[in-house]
Amino acid sequence: METGCSFGSISAMRHAFDAAEKAFGTVTILVNNAGIAHGGRAVEMTAEEWRKVLGTNLDAVFFWAQEAARRMLAAKKQGAVINIASVLGLAVAKGAVAYATAKAGVVQLTKALAVELAFKGVRVNAIAPGWFVTAINDAYLNSEAGVAIKREIPMGRFGQEGELNGALLLLASDAGSYITGATIVVDGGQVVQIKG
Repeated sequence: METGCSFGSISAMRHAFDAAEKAFGTVTILVNNAGIAHGGRAVEMTAEEWRKVLGTNLDAVFFWAQEAARRMLAAKKQGAVINIASVLGLAVAKGAVAYATAKAGVVQLTKALAVELAFKGVRVNAIAPGWFVTAINDAYLNSEAGVAIKREIPMGRFGQEGELNGALLLLASDAGSYITGATIVVDGGQVVQIKG
């Protein structure tokens, strides 16, 4: 790994872009949707666990967005970068210090990249999902803890497959052509209730 980041190598990422461009032309839409979580108390987290979460959830988002933007600018193409953040980047919960920190970083990274790239027609936005059942959290959300979480969501349920599609399509398409630097929250009202 050239970067020391847990997400893998820069060269592997560039090969992925090369393969996509060979098949489809310049990549003009990038969805940064990698993520890992680590539960547990902050005082017990090791340096390796911290770096792994930050490397995947923040460092990788930056390097993939950077590469996409470089290629769009070189090809003089407009496009969209959509970073997947999390409601935990906006309002934290116990036991998610590295994940919440990384996702808050994704929100700020999105704004910073948007400011730098807007004048060239590259829009950078984020989606902050609430609780969706995934392979990462399936066991947790189907436990007693999940039942308690569900009670705190104003809509009374977890997000379902396909319910991020509206936000994603808006940000990737011309329908969102004047949106940049935004984070769209898709969480059944959870953050609104937390923030009051």
